[in-house]
Amino acid sequence: MSADRRRTVAVVGPAEPNDAQLLSIAYDVGAGLAAAGCVVVTGGLGGVMNAASRGAREAGGLVVGVLPGDDPAAANEWVTVAIPTGLGEARNALVVRAARVVVAIGGSWGTLSEVALARRRGLPVVAVRAWRVVGPPPAEDVIEASDAATALARVVTLLS
Repeated sequence: MSADRRRTVAVVGPAEPNDAQLLSIAYDVGAGLAAAGCVVVTGGLGGVMNAASRGAREAGGLVVGVLPGDDPAAANEWVTVAIPTGLGEARNALVVRAARVVVAIGGSWGTLSEVALARRRGLPVVAVRAWRVVGPPPAEDVIEASDAATALARVVTLLS
């Protein structure tokens, strides 16, 4: 695999988070990933996706938005490359497949599906205030982080 492929990180989370602090965390994660030279992949819409995209773009990074619909204009303003899929929630699988590591921030049913798809592929997941995995598969398959700085440190280690 090329170096670029190994440095692609998906940031997933709710489009409508019920906690404003998640947006700050997502922004910091996006900015930190861009500063580390990573390509940030999101679902391209609002909430956590928008905040991570904004952080990455403002830090000079490349942001890929994998959209559920057919219209590239539906992407948030921070997306550099919009990929309309027309697949609805099934696009979650494409978001995950584009990444070497997945960072889950907060939780929604869509976020949970992305965590499950990532683990099914054997991809590491770093979770910040996200779904907790208990029981089989082993809970240690999802690495918990308490904040953006800890999540970034774990991602960088995983990509090394």
